Amino acid sequence: MGITKQVISTKRLQIDKARANVVMVIAIASFVAVFSLVSARALWTKRSFQARVIGEKKTTLETLKANNAAAEQLVTSYKAFNDTPDNLIGGNPKGTGDRDGENATLVLDALPSEYDYPGLTSSMAKIINGSKFGELENFTGTDDEIAQSGQTDSSKPVEMPFNISVKTKDGAYKSILTALSRSIRPMTVNKISISAAGQAGELTMTIDGKTYYQPQKTLSITQKEVR
Repeated sequence: MGITKQVISTKRLQIDKARANVVMVIAIASFVAVFSLVSARALWTKRSFQARVIGEKKTTLETLKANNAAAEQLVTSYKAFNDTPDNLIGGNPKGTGDRDGENATLVLDALPSEYDYPGLTSSMAKIINGSKFGELENFTGTDDEIAQSGQTDSSKPVEMPFNISVKTKDGAYKSILTALSRSIRPMTVNKISISAAGQAGELTMTIDGKTYYQPQKTLSITQKEVR
């Protein structure tokens, strides 16, 4: 009887031990499986991130190559445009006269990159007083430089309205208009009024018009976060 109980007890111990081993094996296998899945997911996420980074780097590299090629072409075109025997208006590129100067300078003067109200005033006085057919008496406009400083749309010129009063003589007002038309700066005349001045033969011509400026293009380098 005692021997039988001892045999049964021994078998139970063996069964319990076997069950414990099975549970341990299952637990280890489950841990390994979960660890493998988590590691595989982490590796896949990292691989996907690295692939996106490499893709963005390739895109940036292609953009830089295209920009370098465009820059070289721009330099060639600029030299061909600027290095000419005569400028756009028939003057000497190296001279200092009213119609002289390099083409690049003429273009910048014709369409400034900012709302330069004092510069416009000086330009008008130089054109009219330099024509020797009249004298600039009054110049009015809106000094909107502060408000226009935030202008970033460089796709089209921006208007700069002005109103000038010129003292001239009878028959000379046409020469004033001719002098304005010869300016390298684009102008639009909306209205002209002519009235007699104080002395005989003198006239006061009032011109209501507008000129333009075009905001400069800026080069901005941006950073892109890859997620």
